[in-house]
Amino acid sequence: MEYKDYYKILEVDKNATQDEIKKSFRKLAKKYHPDLHPDDPKAQEKFKEINEAYEVLGDEEKRKKYDQFGQYGFNGGEQFDPSQFGFGNFQGGRTYTYTTDNMGDFSDFFNLIFGNDMGSSGSRGFNIGDIFGSRTSQRKQKKQKPNYESELTISLEEAYKGSTRDVMLNINGENKTITVKIPKGITEGKKVKVNGNKWGLDGDILFKINIKKDENIRLEGLDIYKKVKVYPWQAYFGDKIVVTTLDGKIRVEIPERTNSGKKMRLSKKGFVDLKGDKGDLYLEVEIVNPESMTKEQEELYRKLKEITNQNINN
Repeated sequence: MEYKDYYKILEVDKNATQDEIKKSFRKLAKKYHPDLHPDDPKAQEKFKEINEAYEVLGDEEKRKKYDQFGQYGFNGGEQFDPSQFGFGNFQGGRTYTYTTDNMGDFSDFFNLIFGNDMGSSGSRGFNIGDIFGSRTSQRKQKKQKPNYESELTISLEEAYKGSTRDVMLNINGENKTITVKIPKGITEGKKVKVNGNKWGLDGDILFKINIKKDENIRLEGLDIYKKVKVYPWQAYFGDKIVVTTLDGKIRVEIPERTNSGKKMRLSKKGFVDLKGDKGDLYLEVEIVNPESMTKEQEELYRKLKEITNQNINN
């Protein structure tokens, strides 16, 4: 019987985390999915191997038993004799075989380790866990339907208010326009699920959300940081200004002698996530000069320059 190196099949290290295993499985399942290779039996066989490997490594109990078996130092593809572990011919000449009943499309190697169903007249499906003093429960193996993943970049305003986007995807060689409903309060890295059955897919379509970068407004956790531009005289004497936020326009008071970089916090006016948790809104002051001035304004600036003897760099 051929030894299956599930780690090699999934292209992960033996110390890989569950997240790493899942990520590699999704990448390989997408690459070798039968829908993409309808006339390639090798790709379909590879897809079966990938699913079988993930069935084991994606389950901590199965992975532990598989690793115990791997302690004997087998290499992927190496042939071994199951009788050396207590399987095969026993006293009285009774011959033990390996059944695949109710085990789906998994290999004989998989069934040898995890099978536990009784056959007829001396025939049984062995569980390699018996060697180590443990038994796995008898149950049919549930096949996991692969998901199809893509990414979607949206604005912070769309994430804050919710939105609907039409996305073009190539599905089975055809361009399809898929409507994606973006829920209010979604954050970076979260995924939006679209039912794939409508598009002829076995699994769902998952869109990983990216929030577009903006130099004037950004999200840190649930706190929103927005730049607020004021003129020098507003910063020095103080003023009341109108600021446009994701919730609309608000009136804000700029304190006297405000410097660039000053942050003004508005409690619970930040981002509201899917759970309803709220962040704060921080207004970051940026002092800017007007792009154009009247002659009178220029004259006042000139006089201010002439009477100011201070060197702020001292």
